[in-house]
Order: sequence, then C-alpha cells, then structure tokens
Amino acid sequence: MLIKNSKYRCQYHIVFSPKYRRKVIYGELRKEIGEIIRKLCNEKKVELIEAEACPDHIHMLVSIPPYLSVAQFMGYLKSKSALMIFDRHANLKYKYGRRNFWSRGYFVDTVGKNEKVIKEYIRDQLEEDYINDQISMKEYIDPFTGKKNE
Repeated sequence: MLIKNSKYRCQYHIVFSPKYRRKVIYGELRKEIGEIIRKLCNEKKVELIEAEACPDHIHMLVSIPPYLSVAQFMGYLKSKSALMIFDRHANLKYKYGRRNFWSRGYFVDTVGKNEKVIKEYIRDQLEEDYINDQISMKEYIDPFTGKKNE
C-alpha cells in the first residue's frame, strides 16, 4: 500500500467472537455480518485480505494502515458492526440485551512472511471446526441399547 511517499505492509491475523461465543454468526446473519465488516473496513481504508465466519468466531487477515492502531480499528469495527446488526435485527437487541453483541477481547497476531499459510489456515478453519465438533461429540447413552457409556 502507498500513503503519499510511504509504503507499508502491516498485516494482522485477527480473531474475535460474539459475547458468550453464541453460535449466531453462522446462521442467517453470516452474509450480513460479512457485508458489514467489508463496509467498515473500506471506510477505514483497511484491506480485508481473507476472512471466514465460523459458527462462533470470525477470522480475518487484514492490512491496517500505520496511522491506525489495531486497537482503534477493532474498537471501531466491533462497536459499529454491533450497532448495524442491532439496527437490522432489532429482535437480537432484546434477546441479547444492552447492545453487547461482541465479546470484549480479540486475538491479534502480526503476519510476517507466512501470509500464505495464514490465508490457508483461515480458509480451512471452518472445515476444521466442523470436524473437531464431530470428533468431540460424546454419546453418554448408547442410542441402540439405552445403557450409559463409560
């Protein structure tokens, strides 16, 4: 990217989730949340390189201009997107209360020369989450015999 006479490459892998890791992202809101995040990134001149909405969290690979800190960007992104989501879906405001859609924190990691690996990780994350959910499902009662599994 170019800012007047300066060049920069400030890429970050960011992960954040809805409050209490509610699995609301993957349902009907998935497409709208994607549109909202793209719009807000464009407004702040943040390049959205790769993103994936998993059932209870979002992965993003972004390039943030050096005049904008990650904390400033995430504060803006999470607060504005929550307002936009609640404006479009007023029922969520009453269901979740107090306009707290996103959890307070987030994970961020700088991207060095391994941009390709992180892009692949983000693309594969949804599939891995699904597989891990399937593996972690433990049946406490055998559905065929009705007896408790030990």
